[in-house]
Amino acid sequence: MNMFETRKILRVGFIGAGFIAHFHLKSLVGVRNVEVTAVHSPTAAKRRAFAAAVDELGLGSCTPYDSLEALLSSGQVDAVWILSPNHTRLATMRVIAETVQSGASRVFAVACEKPLARTLREAKEMLRLAEEAGLNHGYLENQLFSTAVTRGKEIIWRRAVPAAGRPYLARAAEEHSGPHEPWFWQGQQQGGGVLLDMMCHSVEVGRFLLTAPDAPRTSLKLKSATGTVATLKWSRPHYVEDLKRRMGAEVDYARRPAEDFARGMLTFVDPDGHEVVVEATTSWAYVGAGLRIQLELLGPEYTLEFSSLNTPLRIFMSRQVSGAEGEDLVEKQNAEQGLMPILEDEAGVYGYTDENRHMVECFRTGRVPMETFHDGVAVVEMLMALYKSAETQRTVIVADEDLTDYVPAVARPA
Repeated sequence: MNMFETRKILRVGFIGAGFIAHFHLKSLVGVRNVEVTAVHSPTAAKRRAFAAAVDELGLGSCTPYDSLEALLSSGQVDAVWILSPNHTRLATMRVIAETVQSGASRVFAVACEKPLARTLREAKEMLRLAEEAGLNHGYLENQLFSTAVTRGKEIIWRRAVPAAGRPYLARAAEEHSGPHEPWFWQGQQQGGGVLLDMMCHSVEVGRFLLTAPDAPRTSLKLKSATGTVATLKWSRPHYVEDLKRRMGAEVDYARRPAEDFARGMLTFVDPDGHEVVVEATTSWAYVGAGLRIQLELLGPEYTLEFSSLNTPLRIFMSRQVSGAEGEDLVEKQNAEQGLMPILEDEAGVYGYTDENRHMVECFRTGRVPMETFHDGVAVVEMLMALYKSAETQRTVIVADEDLTDYVPAVARPA
């Protein structure tokens, strides 16, 4: 059976069993024609817990593997989802490519969580390895599949653009109070700070909204990048100690901070030669009800607006109602009392369900996904241009720069 033959069921192996892996797993409850048959994590407790969750959700019989090679060569996996920390992804991709090319693995497709890599060189290598191994590949950028984004874009381009002209400005913001795991906070491991961690979402959803539905994302040519970064909250003494207490002594923002705020402006040239702009803001210094995503799309005679916390469902709990700290109402929840917005289907609102449905069906039927490693490379190029702009305090003209070997300052050795 070759890659282009339709499978009745796609058997997926998860590489990584942390927070984002469980988010993807929950979303697969709403996806047909898929089973989760394997998981690899270096932490035994995490892989056992993940396999138990697969069983509980009725998503198949999942075998936990203590080595990646064993998962890949098991004969029980058709496609793998790379959901491990940023600093492990290139090494993981090398093992996948080598195992497939040697004939030891029958895996024929790979999907990778955002960002594809920490630098442009790493991203290009991820793409090269996937294509040399003959793998179908998908870049997991959930916001492009958010129901609000897909529905809003469809209406704008079908009704407004023919009458008034194409959109020219996309604004995207994503903010929360900080990541879950220590490696996110460490510039050398994560590859940066909030700009790499979260602006990867914002720049790509902006580019997606500005691109005509029947056109490739490359129809917009990246011209320039202007970026600003700052550490506003987490380098203050009280929060330095808070991070050490919660994340461990190796996360020391008095000595090695990464940015917790970033703003970027990307200018593109559309097929008609007009400039269009993506304006993005991201922060780990936002304290509100939870994760906040805000999107706007502006054109000559129309506007699209979305905010993830303007939910139709809200619950109020008085000070007489107390409960344990958690995130059962919305991701990055910061309180257990008061008036709180509820996302009744986080996986659906954020786009994970439709993203995974799309990837499963593309891999299962041998089609190329809407978002591939090529797009992952383009996103990393945008982010590196913004980092270089912030470091050099100038607008980066992309055609004049070779960003391949550029490493953000916070990711360099001390």
